[in-house]
Amino acid sequence: MELAHSLLLNEEALAQITEAKRPVFIFEWLRFLDKVLVAANKVDVKEKQKKLVEQLTGLISSAPGPPTRKLLAKNLATLYSIGDTFTVFQTLDKCNDIIRSKDDTTAYLPTKLAAVACVGAFYEKMGRMLGSSFPDTINNLLKALKSAESQGRGEILISLQKVLSGLGGAAASCHRDIYKNARSLLTDRSMAVRCAVAKCLLELQNEAVFMWTTELENMATVCFKALEGSNYGVRVAVAKHLGTIMATALMPKQAAVMRQNVKRSTLEEVLELMATGFLRGGSGFLKSGGEMLKGGGSVSREVRVGITQAYVVFVTTLGGQWLERNFATFLSHVLDLVSHPRATQTHVEAVYSRRCVSFMLRATLGGLLGEKAQIAAGKEICQAISKQMRAVEAVLNDVNGENKTGAADVSASQHVMVCALKELGSLVQSLSATASPLIQEPSIGLIETVTSVLLHPSLAARLAAAWCLRCVAVALPYQLTPLLDRCAERINHLKSSPEAVSGYSFAMAALLGGVHQCPLGIPHSKGKLVVSIAEDLLRTAAQNSRLSLQRTQAGWLLLGALMTMGPSLVRYHLPKMLLLWRNVFPRSQKELEAEKARGDSFTWQVTLEGRAGALCAMRSFVAHCPELLTEDIIRRLMTPIECAMTMISHVPAIIKVHGAHLKASAAMVRLRLYDILALLPPKTYEGSFNALLRELVAEFTLTDNSSNTTTSLLRSLCHYDDSVLMGSWLQETDHKSIEDQLQPNSASGSGALEHDPSSIYLRVPVGEAIPGPLPLGVSVIDASVALFGVVFPHVSFKHRLQMLDHFAECIKQAKGVRQQAVQLNIFTAVLSALKGLAENKSTLGPEEVRKSALALVMGALDNPNPILRCAAGEALGRMAQVVGEATFIARMAQTSFDKLKSARDVVSRTGHSLALGCLHRYVGGIGSGQHLKTSVSILLALAQDGSSHEVQTWALHSLALIVDSSGPMYRGYVEPTLSLVLTLLLTVPPSHTEVHQCLGRCLGALITTVGPELQGNGATISTIRSSCLVGCAIMQDHSDSLVQAAAISCLQQLHMFAPRHVNLSSLVPCLCVHLCSSHLLLRRAAVACLRQLTQREASEVCEYAMSLAKKAGNGKDTAIKLNITETGLEGALFGMLDHETDRKLCSDIHDTLGHMLSSLAVKKLSHWLKLCKDVLAATTDIGGAVTFEMEKDEDSEKKDEMDDDIMFTGLGEDDKSKPSVAPRWVTRVFAADCLCRILLLCENADKAHFDLSTARSTRAKNPKGDLLVLHLSDLIRMAFMAATDHSNQLRMAGLQALEDIIKRFACVPEPEFPGHVILEQYQANVGAALRPAFSPDTPSDITAKACQVCSTWIGSGVVSDLNDLRRVHNLLVSSLDKVQAGKDSSSQLYSESATTMEKLAVLKAWAEVYVVAMKIKKEAESKPVKPVRSGDEDDDDLGSDVLPPDSLITLVQPELPSLSQLWLAMLRDYALLTLPTEFSSQLPPDGGAFYTPETIDTARLHYRNSWAPVLHAVALWLSSTGFGTCEQKNVSPALSKAPALHTGASWTAKTFEESIKDRMHLMLGVSIEFLCFPRPEEPIEHVMSCLHALSTLLESPTARTHIAEDQLLAVELLNVLHRLLLTRDPPAVQLQVTAVVQEIIRAAQDHVQQQIMNKGQEEEGQRDSQLTLGEGGETGELVPGNSLVFAAMELLVFILIRHLPQLNTRVTESPSHVLIRPQRLPEESARLVANTVSILAELPSLCSPAGSMTILPTILFLMTGVLRETAVKTADNSAPTSVSAALQGIKTIITSPLARVHSLQTQWTALVRSSLASVLEDSQPDESRPDMDDISMLTAITLFLLSGSNELVGVTVLQKGCMERFRNALNSCDPSVQARCYQLLLSVFQHPSRPLCTPYIHALAPLMVEKLKAVEQSRPMTAAELQAVQEGIRVLENLVGMGEEQNRVQLVALLVPTLISYLLDENAIPSASQVSKGLHDFALQNLMRIGPLYPAAFKKVICAAPELKTRLESAVRANQASSKAKDAARKAQHTVQVAPTIKLKTNFL
Repeated sequence: MELAHSLLLNEEALAQITEAKRPVFIFEWLRFLDKVLVAANKVDVKEKQKKLVEQLTGLISSAPGPPTRKLLAKNLATLYSIGDTFTVFQTLDKCNDIIRSKDDTTAYLPTKLAAVACVGAFYEKMGRMLGSSFPDTINNLLKALKSAESQGRGEILISLQKVLSGLGGAAASCHRDIYKNARSLLTDRSMAVRCAVAKCLLELQNEAVFMWTTELENMATVCFKALEGSNYGVRVAVAKHLGTIMATALMPKQAAVMRQNVKRSTLEEVLELMATGFLRGGSGFLKSGGEMLKGGGSVSREVRVGITQAYVVFVTTLGGQWLERNFATFLSHVLDLVSHPRATQTHVEAVYSRRCVSFMLRATLGGLLGEKAQIAAGKEICQAISKQMRAVEAVLNDVNGENKTGAADVSASQHVMVCALKELGSLVQSLSATASPLIQEPSIGLIETVTSVLLHPSLAARLAAAWCLRCVAVALPYQLTPLLDRCAERINHLKSSPEAVSGYSFAMAALLGGVHQCPLGIPHSKGKLVVSIAEDLLRTAAQNSRLSLQRTQAGWLLLGALMTMGPSLVRYHLPKMLLLWRNVFPRSQKELEAEKARGDSFTWQVTLEGRAGALCAMRSFVAHCPELLTEDIIRRLMTPIECAMTMISHVPAIIKVHGAHLKASAAMVRLRLYDILALLPPKTYEGSFNALLRELVAEFTLTDNSSNTTTSLLRSLCHYDDSVLMGSWLQETDHKSIEDQLQPNSASGSGALEHDPSSIYLRVPVGEAIPGPLPLGVSVIDASVALFGVVFPHVSFKHRLQMLDHFAECIKQAKGVRQQAVQLNIFTAVLSALKGLAENKSTLGPEEVRKSALALVMGALDNPNPILRCAAGEALGRMAQVVGEATFIARMAQTSFDKLKSARDVVSRTGHSLALGCLHRYVGGIGSGQHLKTSVSILLALAQDGSSHEVQTWALHSLALIVDSSGPMYRGYVEPTLSLVLTLLLTVPPSHTEVHQCLGRCLGALITTVGPELQGNGATISTIRSSCLVGCAIMQDHSDSLVQAAAISCLQQLHMFAPRHVNLSSLVPCLCVHLCSSHLLLRRAAVACLRQLTQREASEVCEYAMSLAKKAGNGKDTAIKLNITETGLEGALFGMLDHETDRKLCSDIHDTLGHMLSSLAVKKLSHWLKLCKDVLAATTDIGGAVTFEMEKDEDSEKKDEMDDDIMFTGLGEDDKSKPSVAPRWVTRVFAADCLCRILLLCENADKAHFDLSTARSTRAKNPKGDLLVLHLSDLIRMAFMAATDHSNQLRMAGLQALEDIIKRFACVPEPEFPGHVILEQYQANVGAALRPAFSPDTPSDITAKACQVCSTWIGSGVVSDLNDLRRVHNLLVSSLDKVQAGKDSSSQLYSESATTMEKLAVLKAWAEVYVVAMKIKKEAESKPVKPVRSGDEDDDDLGSDVLPPDSLITLVQPELPSLSQLWLAMLRDYALLTLPTEFSSQLPPDGGAFYTPETIDTARLHYRNSWAPVLHAVALWLSSTGFGTCEQKNVSPALSKAPALHTGASWTAKTFEESIKDRMHLMLGVSIEFLCFPRPEEPIEHVMSCLHALSTLLESPTARTHIAEDQLLAVELLNVLHRLLLTRDPPAVQLQVTAVVQEIIRAAQDHVQQQIMNKGQEEEGQRDSQLTLGEGGETGELVPGNSLVFAAMELLVFILIRHLPQLNTRVTESPSHVLIRPQRLPEESARLVANTVSILAELPSLCSPAGSMTILPTILFLMTGVLRETAVKTADNSAPTSVSAALQGIKTIITSPLARVHSLQTQWTALVRSSLASVLEDSQPDESRPDMDDISMLTAITLFLLSGSNELVGVTVLQKGCMERFRNALNSCDPSVQARCYQLLLSVFQHPSRPLCTPYIHALAPLMVEKLKAVEQSRPMTAAELQAVQEGIRVLENLVGMGEEQNRVQLVALLVPTLISYLLDENAIPSASQVSKGLHDFALQNLMRIGPLYPAAFKKVICAAPELKTRLESAVRANQASSKAKDAARKAQHTVQVAPTIKLKTNFL
């Protein structure tokens, strides 16, 4: 392939390759040329132009394939437009000659087509440059058109289109000719030609004025005819042409109007023309009304669907503004269409027409209008409805019958009503909460209007009105309860009107069905209301025969709807329901017989309807309350169901007696029965299988059914991938809802609510806008087929055989159309059964069953109906899967092989090739491996059968299935398959789109098979890869959108396996263009591909998209239609979110934007924030968006706002006619979520984003640097806009964003105002954003969220002024009043759990505020009180608004009495709700303080979210009030307000001790329950709150005594904390756990002390009794599980080992252990270890002496270990916290009273000695530990020496070791070690116990003296060295003092000469260093001091050595002189100070 990459065609290389590969080589060269010509240097091109032209024109006559000719033509045209145009006419003539040629053979055809393509390309590229040659060319083409075959016609028309587009108005002379010739081809038999004509005419109408003036009617007629028998592609093309031409006729293009004086059509004329097509089709025009009524025959459906699309094109072309202005006209016209008798001749026709009209409305209204315009449109629709309703009422009230045509009007009005109401519902639902103005404005009266239709005489209209109300309630949940009440009231009021009973019950059912979409629900009492109404209706049904039917239906409908509310509500009404169900059916056979004997036809109708209703309600119960389906309930349900089954068999006899009008009711009963049985386990009705199967089989084999009804399930049972064979991909288009009606099976797309009223309360199927149950006849068959699939796997083999044989017989019996219908139904049933078998993992049965099934299936493989062949293939695959035996599979495969080898007809070749594919699909590669080779070779051969593209399609489809299912086993066949795919892509005409689609599937499957190998560089892999890329390129260039979509998904797979080889620079622009495609599948593919690309390469993707947008903006290539503006691809995707309705597409767009955001938002912060801001700023002006509050800095604000306005008007300038729709609320919600994500991304990226001073300095250095904090005002503004919007979802998102902003920016200081934070200036905005959320009509979830934001704001400490805080604080106070109002608030709109949510949110918010307030108070109390300074200083320094220390608490204090009670009540509730289910009987029957028993399940969730802060708050309150001692006095007023009244009474009765105990148990119970098993999804804040609460609680003495007295409780708590440590890692949690443990241990210590004191008072003098106090008693045994000490040790050891794994001997002794050098612990770990060690040291005090001895070895081992592992030198010589703690701990232990316990003496001695030995061993100098902290180790040794007695530590071995360590320290080269060593030695030398210290003095003093003497030679250079010398001298001085009098002289003789040797010579003093002088001064002072102390000895020593004396005297003299000088200087200084300061200035002069 690389050889093809040259400017000229490499002819040598071409000659060397095989014939088969040449087309690919040429295509690859042309692809290269296409890219390179545009970029190449013009000079180079001109040089080689001649040769190039030769080569290219040579290719024309080499019979190129379709893609090649397209590229060839494009290259030739490009070449001429870049190079010289001398020879262009020559080439053009050459092409024209080829076109004129008379050679009509198929071999010559490709050459002709290539010439045609070249002509088109020349004119398109060069247009008028080709001068006057065009008439010849056009005539030549038109002449060829007449004689050409279909492929030629298509190609010529495409070329003509290009010629027209290139020449523009210049070709006017030929326009008529082209028009005449083309028009007649609009009804060509080839669909591809029709498409081409439509596109050609569309191009023509741009310039040919006559087409939309004089010829308009003719044009319309021809278009209508073109739509007859059309396919989807033709409909789209013709609709586009027709719609555009009509729009042009109405609003002509300016240029054309200027040239000729044209008559413009009026809107009425244009619409009238369109209506003709809709109502009459292509059969001529409406002459007069009379003829119209006589003319029979309805319009063909294709025409109607096509014209529906044309209407949409018409309106879209005119644009949204036009629609806004003319909406009333358009609406009335469209509704007139559906009221016309011709549109509604039969019921199904009427449904189809309604669908079309609904589609027109939804596609235009929903897509083109913004939210404001949609509301205006909603008003228009309301007016239309009320106008219709008035007309209907006039007819109904017209008693005299003056209005003869009235009845017809009423029946026509129902269809108008259905369309209008359906659109109104969709409109309101899509607007969601933004629709509130539409509902609230009294002048519109939407709800009144819609409810008035509930009394319409037609069922369909009533149902539509009910549905519309459901939409209103879902959009605006606050309407739900009032609407329900209103309907209930009306039903009771208008009980005697059949329409009212029916209409209002529909409305109630619909509203109940909508509840599941409203998270806040409805009050529980509404359930009781519905049940009572329904019961009443059923009870009174028999009283009035005029109402019996309606009341029965209504009663059961309501009960069915009630079931959708789910188990929590139904549970209460179940017994009643079971009773009602039982009573509807006869109890026994006898009753049934008796029933048959009596009753007339009306009674039977009511009875059957009643039973159908009962079964329907049962089905609803089973479907919606699976949790209630116990075996007992199922058994009780089976009684009525079995009666129903028995009754069904008697119904035919009843129908015979009473007439056929009962058939529908009977069918309804069967439908309901089948539905409920399909949901129950088949085991429950095993006994009735025989009778049931008889009914089912009779149902779908149409035994008793004269019409040929077919099931609608076949498509859904066939495999989704087979859509290409069945055409069902049409369901994936934007026109799905109208294209459905053209599907071949009966009643497809004719779904309507009136077919099954129960669907009004069921969930809407995914992707549908409104439920559309199919007509009853079809639904029953569908239900029977589905149930057959459920039952079949449980039936005996004998019965299976009988049924299969019966099926064959049925098919044989039937003839013609009926046979097709029966066969379709039977196949669907068989497929359903096989699917059921596969799901149940059961087998088909023995040989005879298989045989029978196989015969049935094989018979259909050559059925002429393609859908049946598909089903047969699918069934064959499923059978192979279910049987799963190799021989059976082999037999099936062999049959197909034989058939394919012999058969020549298309039908059997297609059927059997699919059979092979399905076999492989269901058995997989392994099971069918042995047939792989044969299958592949046969299918490859079939795929080359050019004579039938249908065979090619089926063969290629099967091949794709085989490639997919074989996986790696197919690797050997990849090359041949790939080359076939390429060959076909290059040769198959593009009009055979199905073949190309299948080729795309094959290519995709092949890429997956090769997989990651594609990255390789081997020759074969490179060839495969480049073949794949060529294949993708051909498909990308195809005209069909499905083929383009296949190309994109192939490239997407290639990118997944070999990303380097997919060229993004060409792929991304192609995807961007497809984003505006009119084909849903192509948009989906493009977005799915972008989603994958942006995961890895988001920035590249965005850059390529941007450069494409710039290119398109420069206007070079106007053909590109793009919606990418300066906001880039991300802006375009945001824009798509406003228009797209497809769920998959929207979710992919969300993901794509998410990936882009993650990788780009931090780098391009301003861009993304502006994007979000633009989307959010587009709030609708309904009711005016809340103005943005800004108190400070108004000018800058105004400037900002002005910018915004300019920016917004700037966007729409380019394209005035079509203003893009302002972002809809869903998109705005997404933008608000993006805002929160940006905050999170910035937080994880860089802390500078939250630091204003850093940000400003960064901005100064790099102006492009972008940090979040600089955009704070924008962030606040966005959050504010969102939080105050109309849309509730957006308000939630806005509040969330606001909370995130507050949390992240609360601590960011304002550099210009020290002591303030930057958020302070936005107080007003935060307050204004929160205020609306507390208004009474706000939904609970928003208020709850706002409470959360309030507490975050108050607790963040941003606002320091109490008055400012009050604004937000008052909001919380008002909410608290609401909470105290108690349970029964009168106007309850939502369910009780919504109230629970709101109340708990308020309590949680208060709790959080209280926690923060107490924290501030505590900090303020612990700070040292500042001395009061004089007033004037105070003011400057401290701003007057700084808080007094307890300010926040003053806000909470007034509410505390009531709050504390509410909090306790809430915790009590929570504790009860967390009980396991087995204790549910203990729950209070009437609920808790804040929840009702009915909503218990949802309430649990709300409690789970809010209990933790409340627990912490209660703990703080209890410990600060001494467990509420102060509340005892004033308990009543607080409690009277609290809702927990029933508990209140009992509380006051209890004694104070009991209440303390209860509260204690409550607090500990809740904590332990939670900490035992915190769910992984619980936020870490809950864990922290809980731990804080525990430690706070245990700070109060009351709680301490409680936990200490109940030791098991403490043990349990410790065990739970240990478990928590195992599961939760964060250091904060572990630290907090140690704090709690500390408190527990302290509590226990206090308790032990208390016991000792009590014992001490009781038994004076009996010392031994104290030995048994504490844990461990006399034996010292600690029992795990009971022992507090043991539990604490477990936990503490765990922490230590976690942070210092080296302490664990098991680890260090294991052979794999690598020695870790001790290293400095991180700060948090060090603190943890320190806390742990200090707690360990406390533990012995809890034990008896014996117990202590049990734990001490462990404790000391751990402490010395911690010392060893963490004693590491630090830069500042400070000891790490863990070391200090260990030293402190060792001291505590050694000095403990245990040493005095006589009985333990030997143990104690051994223990202390071994500990000291360990420390000595650890402190040994060691090369492996150069950074060991000697000082800490020495300190530890010294501790042992000082604290232990001589008997303990005076052992020679230990003594030697200690001395050795001191000696090392003295010899250390580190002066700080020396200094510390001297200090420690001093303390040892001074030890009172002489035997202990004397050996040390003897051993170490000489060394010291020596060291100090040596100083004279090397004087200290640094302060540290000086300090060491000073410390040494101090020790020496002390030794002198300790010596006895007789030895004093010798000692002084050591000290004094040493000191004198330190003195400097007086001449040397000035030049000496600072340190040296310091030593001199120090020596002198000491000498002066020693002289008087020991005068005699001093004199003796001085006199003995005269040189000492002289040195000393001269030093003293020098000292006196210098001190005199200093005094003089000091005096002078004083005088200067007294003189005025101005004097100084003169002194200087």
